[in-house]
Amino acid sequence: MTSSQSRSLPIPDGLHGERVDAALARMFGLSRTKAAELAEQGLVAIDFKPAGKSDKVRGGAWLEVELPPPPGAETFDVAAIAEPVPGMRIVHDDDDIVVVDKPVGVAAHPSPGWLGPTVVGGLAAAGYRISTSGAAERQGVVHRLDVGTSGLMVVAKSEHAYSVLKDAFRERTVDKTYNALVQGYPDPMSGTVDAPIGRHPKADYKWAVTADGKDSVTHYDTIEAYRRATLLDIKLETGRTHQIRVHMSALHHPCVGDLTYGADPKLAQQLGLTRQWLHAARLAFAHPATGDRVEFTSSYPEDLQHALDLIAAES
Repeated sequence: MTSSQSRSLPIPDGLHGERVDAALARMFGLSRTKAAELAEQGLVAIDFKPAGKSDKVRGGAWLEVELPPPPGAETFDVAAIAEPVPGMRIVHDDDDIVVVDKPVGVAAHPSPGWLGPTVVGGLAAAGYRISTSGAAERQGVVHRLDVGTSGLMVVAKSEHAYSVLKDAFRERTVDKTYNALVQGYPDPMSGTVDAPIGRHPKADYKWAVTADGKDSVTHYDTIEAYRRATLLDIKLETGRTHQIRVHMSALHHPCVGDLTYGADPKLAQQLGLTRQWLHAARLAFAHPATGDRVEFTSSYPEDLQHALDLIAAES
């Protein structure tokens, strides 16, 4: 008998405001009755909290559900989505973790509506065996980077590492440092943005600072000020979707190239940017096996370095 399947993924924006049973039915091809039964049995969680069948879902919220297998179906095999990812560099590899330098245009793991390359698929194609904890399509993934953000990600290879790292990210003991090139000059040059982030009131594909949003804290320091932009070193206490992009936009200093959050399209075109200038540059945490502090760094990819060079040259 085929066992049930754990699935864990973000809720598509298009389902925002739907009931839990309706959203499950649309996402997984279930009947509304069956979807309601799963919720009633305590097999559905949203943002790590049990969800009732009539609760309303929020686009981008994290869904975890135990699904019954389709008749005659085999258990999901991560090797089935194996796809090489050109440009994805292995920064560190041991028995417990693998640290990758993710290129732009690559998702952390498969999700509805995404047909492009993923970190999980790239590791599978390269022959890496990663933790089987969590849902099959995101095995080993303990944190994510946006498709349009490049840089460092750690993936768990052992079950122990998965558990320890999930706790570390939840308890905010992982140091995540990003570099961002933002328009203008933030004042003060170093500071903290402590502003809740929630769904944008008018555009469900965006996020915004909202009174009823989730606690979100971003610390920034100036690395270099140029004529039209400032390079920032940014540390996150929380890990909300689009957090840096939303907070910088709220300060009226959006990431250069981030047209979604108000960046100047002319400047982006002049610099040859087709995405936000944002890079996960450093990652530090206690190694899940030894407890020793480990730190990894990533240099800027070609598109970001080119844009930075142009900004520096004109300054």
